[in-house]
Amino acid sequence: MKTSETALVVIDLQKESGFGLLGLDGVVRNTQRMIEACRAAGIPVIYTRQINRHDGVGLSLDEPRHANGEPQFYADNRDSIEIIEAVQPQDTDIVIDKYRWSAFFETSLDLVLKSLGVKRLIIGGVVTDGCLMTSVFDAYFRDYRIHLVHDMCTASNEGAHMAAMTLMANWVYSLEVLDTDNMIQCLEGHQYAAWHADKIDALPFTPDTLRETFATLTSPTTEQ
Repeated sequence: MKTSETALVVIDLQKESGFGLLGLDGVVRNTQRMIEACRAAGIPVIYTRQINRHDGVGLSLDEPRHANGEPQFYADNRDSIEIIEAVQPQDTDIVIDKYRWSAFFETSLDLVLKSLGVKRLIIGGVVTDGCLMTSVFDAYFRDYRIHLVHDMCTASNEGAHMAAMTLMANWVYSLEVLDTDNMIQCLEGHQYAAWHADKIDALPFTPDTLRETFATLTSPTTEQ
């Protein structure tokens, strides 16, 4: 991996993210480790924040609101839009604010990455089946190679997390799926295990086989 062409993108690890996401503490710990490893390797660290205007202007269609019309989530008049303290950005890091799920939709993220010469993304964050997944697809549409760190991601329920991870694995052909330990091994120039698609729709599943299929994705045996 050419670290000079790589960036870490952390999707929406904000204080608001505590609204019932599974295993969030573990995701935060893994993100801490990944941030430290990337900083040590000289890899830029980029955070995104989901923000909604408190008056509802520009809010996504039919997004939940309180009785007074204020958005239920990520309103800009609450400190819950700030990054979780355990993974707070440093002055040298980059924070991208967004107003829709995808980190690329009408933001400066693509411009920033191209300015940095980035061609490859390490990515994780929340929620797997929402902002994380749409950002991964949009990164793919912009020709970035993507290392998706699955234990840096979570959702509000296990089924949604597994299904979203498997959908991304099936259709984002530039995707590599791995855990934090193996991503750090990769950064340090050691052998590591990761999952790659070797054909179209590589991980077909049914409601009955989803857990078994997901285990194949998250427990690769192939050393890179």
